[in-house]
Amino acid sequence: MNFVTFTLTYGAVGLLVWIISSRLRARKGAPLPPGPPADPFFGHLRVIPSTGQATTFYEWSKTYGDVIHLHSFGRSIIVLNSVEAATELLDKRGANYSDRPRMLIVELMGWWPTLAFLPYGKLFMKHRRVLQNHFGPQKALSHLPIQTRQAHILAKNMMVEHEENTEHTRHLSRYAKAIVLEAAFGQRVESDQDQLMKMGNEVSHSLNNAGPIGSTPVDFIPWMKYLPGWFPGAYYGGRAKAVYAMTRRFHDYPMELLQQQMAEGTANPCIALAELERPRPGGIDDDEMTLIKGVSAAIYAGGADTVFTTIHMFLLSMLQNPDVLKKAQQEIDTVIGHDRLPEYSDRPSLPYVEAVMQETLRWQPVVDLGIPHRCMEDDVYNGMFIPKGATVMANSRAMTWDEKVYSDPVKFDPSRYLPKPEGREEPHPTVVWGWGRRICPGRHLAHATLWMCVATVIGTLDISPVNGADGKPYIPKVEFTTGLTQEQVPFPCIIKARSERVKSLILSTCAAEASA
Repeated sequence: MNFVTFTLTYGAVGLLVWIISSRLRARKGAPLPPGPPADPFFGHLRVIPSTGQATTFYEWSKTYGDVIHLHSFGRSIIVLNSVEAATELLDKRGANYSDRPRMLIVELMGWWPTLAFLPYGKLFMKHRRVLQNHFGPQKALSHLPIQTRQAHILAKNMMVEHEENTEHTRHLSRYAKAIVLEAAFGQRVESDQDQLMKMGNEVSHSLNNAGPIGSTPVDFIPWMKYLPGWFPGAYYGGRAKAVYAMTRRFHDYPMELLQQQMAEGTANPCIALAELERPRPGGIDDDEMTLIKGVSAAIYAGGADTVFTTIHMFLLSMLQNPDVLKKAQQEIDTVIGHDRLPEYSDRPSLPYVEAVMQETLRWQPVVDLGIPHRCMEDDVYNGMFIPKGATVMANSRAMTWDEKVYSDPVKFDPSRYLPKPEGREEPHPTVVWGWGRRICPGRHLAHATLWMCVATVIGTLDISPVNGADGKPYIPKVEFTTGLTQEQVPFPCIIKARSERVKSLILSTCAAEASA
């Protein structure tokens, strides 16, 4: 029996066993949740799109309900499309849904051990405890000097260097990544040519072009990792294996820099330094060093591109909604004036700027299916059977576009969060940060990073469209790549300082901060 025949036979037998066992268990009690028609052999593999999965699941929910069942090659997938379902299962019954399915694609890429992908257990809890110690609501604010300085550098770079091109994409990316690299490893990144920044860009590119994490063909059919890259579907596994060495080097190189700086007495305060200096009985063994490297790399993996893509969407929303930008600028001018730059302490006094940030998170959630959970034991929800081992996805796009919660959800409208009668007092989109014991531990840091960018850009810059080939203003549309984080395809625009006074203020502030 040759390899292909063997693997196809193995897959068919596995599928048959799964179908029989699932149906027997379901018949004993509740039925499986509804879902679209499936292929007898491939299940839903052919109907699950390689891009735009969350939007497809959202559309399916209008027909099949807020809980959908899909399956392929012995793997059962439950998609939760409502806040109610996700709250009940992932929060209230979190003990049964805190595990992760094995995500072979990220293992092949070298992301191990990384908190976001770890199965539930002692190692997961140890990693999470470390991050919670550094990223609580108050401790996260210790990084405000980094975020403030980088926000000023961002404004300077965009107003001085940017013309009618896509350079803003590079500056936004540098802003988000420079903050997490300094917070995690203590490394101040001065330019895109910095070796650590270049490595970070490479691992980001690999994660964001790996396909939908947990839902690639290699995740569904693990033996496909042995097939050549030209084989249909095996491309994802081949691409993942190609970046393995680079990913592992990204775990090691920043720590080598930090340890060298510690020896020289020049290390900057950071999370990795705090962990290296934390007293331990017997010192730091190999397991502890692996944990510190994994935790620090996880900060980058989870925080760099999610923030970058969100502020990229913010810029796009300002291009599409110039009236929103003007209203937010008027609020900053009224509250802050023209003699200083926005500070984080201004946040409570700028409700419309806050609403712009929250609407950016809701309008286009950049990790719209999150990272899959795994059901650890058979369960029943609203009369529907959820089998042990099922992959469970929370569709934040369906939740943030829920017409029962958000009026005209496709529209970018920050006023929806404001008090009545000016607004509608709709809820902030907290679902984008995840659920239960898997909620993003760095969300407080991310919130502050996003707010500093949004407030600084609104307060200092004017954003306008370029003219297209027809001579009319070109307004770009939402267009995503597919990976762990959905990245907006780069678009051109014109960015200028709001005034010479603002430009002078930014330049003098950056000069003072650089010499401090």
